[in-house]
Amino acid sequence: MNRLQRWLLAILFITIAFKGNAQPKKVILDSYFNDEHKTDASGKIVSYHYKWEEKDNNGFSIFGDAFKSKGAFLSTLYVAPTATDLLKADIYIIVDPDTKKESPDPKYIGPEDVKIIASWVKHGGVLLLMANDSANVELKHFNTLAGKFGIHFNDDLQNHVKDDQHFADGAFAIGADNPLLKTAKKIFMKDICSLTLRPPAYPALKKGDVNIIAICRYGKGIVMAVGDPWLYNEYTNGRLPDGFENDKAANDLALWLLRQVPDKK
Repeated sequence: MNRLQRWLLAILFITIAFKGNAQPKKVILDSYFNDEHKTDASGKIVSYHYKWEEKDNNGFSIFGDAFKSKGAFLSTLYVAPTATDLLKADIYIIVDPDTKKESPDPKYIGPEDVKIIASWVKHGGVLLLMANDSANVELKHFNTLAGKFGIHFNDDLQNHVKDDQHFADGAFAIGADNPLLKTAKKIFMKDICSLTLRPPAYPALKKGDVNIIAICRYGKGIVMAVGDPWLYNEYTNGRLPDGFENDKAANDLALWLLRQVPDKK
């Protein structure tokens, strides 16, 4: 074996070892602060609303598939997050925390939760916060977490859409310079709350002067916030009129979030 062959063989071994040690990125979805239940057809009480496993209109199965198609591993956290729990996460998603209307025993985000989550982000965590219009989400405590990153979910209603005959009222045109959405050119988002921002947070999508999506780089990590869980199945499963591209947006956003995860050395 000559010198060149030995060199090429060494590169091959290094490449195999690197691939063998590569771990899939882990995306954990909260099911503690958002913990709604319903009775299914068999009479069993089940967790529902923005869940990976839900394939009906209420679920996040399509958004989850966008992560899985890029090699990510999905899981769900059914308890209050601890530092140990979040060590297992590359991306942590909190969606639509419960109000008393939605749960007989809502779990509110408290000071210890804020401390744990913020520390995790600071050390490289990627956090996605998805609210809702103020009538359908618990904002007071959610804002104690968002506020840590210069973001405030407003008590308002933007992009109200009356019914399926008025989809245009929920339309957003996406510019070529959008940092998040690289293939989706037109998206649908209805009945959302806007954002008030202070540095280091900055807007990633606006409608006029209204902040719709925000980003905050915090330590080694990053936070993205949006005032609606807009990528649930009802609006990514092809039922929107031609021209809307929420399905592409789900893939764009999953890819962007995964790319924000710091390399682990």
